[in-house]
Amino acid sequence: MTLFPTGQLIHWGPLFIWIISGLCLLTGATTRPEIISLALTIPPIMAALMVPVMYLLGRKISGVPCGLFSAFFIAVVSGQFFFRSLYGYLDHHIAEVLFSTVFCLCYIWVLIYTREHPVDFTRKETLRIPLIMSVVCGIAYVLGLLVMPTMVLFALIVALFTFIQCIWDFIRGIKADSLLLINTVTFGIAAISFLIFGIHKEGLQFDYYTLGHPLAYILIIVATAILFLFSRLFEKKGPLQYAGALLGLIVVLFGVFALALPGVFTVLTESTIQFFGQNPLYLTIQEARSWTLGEAWDSFNIGLILMALGVLFLLYVLWKEKKAEHLFVLIWALLIIYSTWQHIRYEYYFAVPLALFSGVFAGAVVEWAKRDLLALVSGKTGKQVESADTSNPKEKSKGKKISKGAPAKKKVDYLPVGVVVLVLALTGIFAYLSVSYEYTVSGSGGIRMNPDWRESLEWMEIHTPDPGVNYYRIYDGNTFEYPDQSYGVMSWWDYGHMITYIAKRIPNANPFQSGVSGENGAASFFMVDSEEKNTAIADALGVRYVITDIEMDVGKFWAMATWYNSSVGQDPYTELLLVPDESHSGSYDPYTLYEGPYFRTMVSKLHNFDGSMFEPGQVYYVEINDGLSSTPVATKALVMNPAEARAAADAYNRNKAPGTRAMVLSTGILSPHDPIPALRHYRLVHESPTNIMAQSPPDIKYVKIFEYVPGARIKGSGIIAVELVTNTGRKFTYRQASIGDEFIVPYATSGSTSEVKAQGKYRLEGTGQEFDVSEQAVMKGLQVG
Repeated sequence: MTLFPTGQLIHWGPLFIWIISGLCLLTGATTRPEIISLALTIPPIMAALMVPVMYLLGRKISGVPCGLFSAFFIAVVSGQFFFRSLYGYLDHHIAEVLFSTVFCLCYIWVLIYTREHPVDFTRKETLRIPLIMSVVCGIAYVLGLLVMPTMVLFALIVALFTFIQCIWDFIRGIKADSLLLINTVTFGIAAISFLIFGIHKEGLQFDYYTLGHPLAYILIIVATAILFLFSRLFEKKGPLQYAGALLGLIVVLFGVFALALPGVFTVLTESTIQFFGQNPLYLTIQEARSWTLGEAWDSFNIGLILMALGVLFLLYVLWKEKKAEHLFVLIWALLIIYSTWQHIRYEYYFAVPLALFSGVFAGAVVEWAKRDLLALVSGKTGKQVESADTSNPKEKSKGKKISKGAPAKKKVDYLPVGVVVLVLALTGIFAYLSVSYEYTVSGSGGIRMNPDWRESLEWMEIHTPDPGVNYYRIYDGNTFEYPDQSYGVMSWWDYGHMITYIAKRIPNANPFQSGVSGENGAASFFMVDSEEKNTAIADALGVRYVITDIEMDVGKFWAMATWYNSSVGQDPYTELLLVPDESHSGSYDPYTLYEGPYFRTMVSKLHNFDGSMFEPGQVYYVEINDGLSSTPVATKALVMNPAEARAAADAYNRNKAPGTRAMVLSTGILSPHDPIPALRHYRLVHESPTNIMAQSPPDIKYVKIFEYVPGARIKGSGIIAVELVTNTGRKFTYRQASIGDEFIVPYATSGSTSEVKAQGKYRLEGTGQEFDVSEQAVMKGLQVG
């Protein structure tokens, strides 16, 4: 039910759906509203489960105060973590965070145990408990993997940690037996489970369930084994010899891999770069674009400061105590920070290290000031509290007095107390700002579908032909073939899932960014400047209906232009200028103005002009200075007809001063620079009720649905026209100029069941001739008259 005509495998895992399905079975939720209502509770419940998980994680890292603070921070943190866990937002994001954090907790748990009870392969009694714990760790990883393939990010965290920890352990004379056991069992289970689950896509990309995953897990095991063997081989040699040999081996292995399997090496390298890197297309995807400092502060404010202090403190503790779990969480935090910086989608992952390290710092301050805090509360001095804490417990149990050992009373040290007050104040500010942000977001009307889109898609479900694919049936991807009656619905990829879910129709593009790029992608479909190129795409993709909205026409136009040609983007179509504000001398306002090519795009022809021929009106001749600001400044603007404006711009540009130029621009989406030809194969069949124009006329509806038809053929020359009225009562005239003494018209004047009705026959302007066009002639491309 998506990506017609090829179909598509879903690239996320089944666990999130299994959880929802299981709860539906347990609670008896069977109707669609019941299933939706229950499913919407799962993300908030999973977010709530993060509170005890963070307590356990914080306690493992730095004690009970850290655990309590970490649990508090995750409970109030805002940003993507909060938004993705709202009731009404149903997606797998919080499940990703929950299960990845549980895996990290399990991994840290086994690290701590094996530090205190080291594994020795020569002593079997040291293996049993770490082995069981590693199995639990492997199961936790597999659960995360069954939510989303991006769980591989945490395998990378383990790999980086293992490499650094093994080298550090060698320098300190500690054997690598424990890490070898942990990684072999954990990722052995992951690799085997993955192969049981199945490889769902060819290639080695890490954002799909491909062969790249088990290969990565096997590489972690092999790399850990190599580090283990090297530590044994160089046990009696110095660190420099060990480091040199290890570096040499890495270079040789990479070289052999690249030469022996160049294709695999290239794909793995490119997949890694793609996973963490950026390209211009990612800027058009809300989840994939880069994170900015402003967005980071808006989401986490004071928490960023507390986290930074926690990182610095734990670095100090790591240097002093050299605990593996501290190194692990530091690498975890750094990699998540980098990932979030590259792709904002990881901001909901970032909430965990932020809560943890903020908890580390706050908990450390409380521990540091504990004696003075207790003294302040109990009335004793800090030294008396310390003396009482360290007295013989047997004497305390016997009730013996310890007055002889009590020191002379001293004042409480208020410096630690003051620091605690400051940290608590910062914590309170963080909580207040976060909750305020959350209140604003949750009180802004909730997460609702645009009503115009909902109305249009509900209409589509009822009034368009059944594509012949049962919405509720499970199909075998290897044997399935679309029925002859199936067709695609073309729109921008943002709306693909809504088309599937509400209209129960099959989109040609979807929010996986599938069906968007390439010669026959949605970007090309809406950006090409000729109907001939467009219909070639429509024929190749089996398009029958096209849905446009004002966002595609204006707000998302830059995204479509970027996908169409990432090297130039929207530059050929629009111009951003600073225009002097007449009411405030010396100030400027930014305006987006339209160039001629914009009006020739298919999305403009469809949404702005209803596919009808349109004559140009008045445009602006604009003189521009590029040197006054980073954004070009309009220094002069005159209203002219297009021919005069072009002549004036050409004359100016022939003798322009450096850093200046002149252009022909339009301020509105209904002011083309040239005549816009009619579309001969697209007819409007439905439009939503909302007029997006501030004043009416003009009247442009928010959503429009067009049907792709062969069109009836009429012999003649000149301009043919027919009056139409839409389902909303809007009236417009469809006009078309002949090509080669022929018209191909998309609207029927008789026998049509469409909501957009002809108000009479086609008339050939200036001749008095009229033509009656039947629905059959339009749908079969028949000759009329």
